[in-house]
Amino acid sequence: MLDLVLFGLIAVVGLFILSGIRVVNEYERGVIFRLGRLVGARGPGIFFVVPVLESMVKVDLRTVTYDVPSQEVVTRDNVTVRVNAVVYYRVVDPEKAVTEVLDYRYATAQIAQTTLRSVIGQAELDEVLSERDKLNVKLQQIIDEATNPWGIKVTAVEIKDVELPKDMQRAMAMQAEAERERRAKIIRAEAEMQAAMKLKEASEVLMKSKGAMVLRILQTMQESASEPGTVIVFPIPLEILEYFQNKPKDKS
Repeated sequence: MLDLVLFGLIAVVGLFILSGIRVVNEYERGVIFRLGRLVGARGPGIFFVVPVLESMVKVDLRTVTYDVPSQEVVTRDNVTVRVNAVVYYRVVDPEKAVTEVLDYRYATAQIAQTTLRSVIGQAELDEVLSERDKLNVKLQQIIDEATNPWGIKVTAVEIKDVELPKDMQRAMAMQAEAERERRAKIIRAEAEMQAAMKLKEASEVLMKSKGAMVLRILQTMQESASEPGTVIVFPIPLEILEYFQNKPKDKS
């Protein structure tokens, strides 16, 4: 009978000890409370929590990726857009994450949504489309400052997609097409101006030398007559006649 009692006591003590053993992974911390009062954070590894007297809450320290749902926002210039983003954050103080906020994940998600709506609402459409890096930094700073008392560190915020209304997309496409046409016309005009300047320089050179003018005319006639079966009526410029008329005769 005594042996049974002793065995029972040993079994109870063994179960008591086993029930107090806790294992915390490398990426976790265990926040310990003793009779409702905060003791501190432990881990990683294996340790003992006194049953009944102590309790433990595990906190994951790995980076969390939160996808902010797409939401409609009116920009400062009164354009309605749908925007979504992604927030990267992690717990740096597990004690604050447990004691300062009821659910740090839910609280961080709400802060991210409201901050995204607020920041986009203060920006113009051109900023949202072309200056995302600046808006990302601003979002990260605001969300990080708001969640810092909870032991949360926001490492990055990225705006993913900006969806414009259909009529705005058509208007921007027309504007982009008009801009491309304007640039093409400018390039063609510049090319024509450069070609005209070169022709002007060439004509000035030819005008200074009648011999060069004649050679150029003869070269043009030769190039035009290179195709077989081609009949060319080519008026003889006065410069050619003057050249042959004024050409000095060879002395025999």
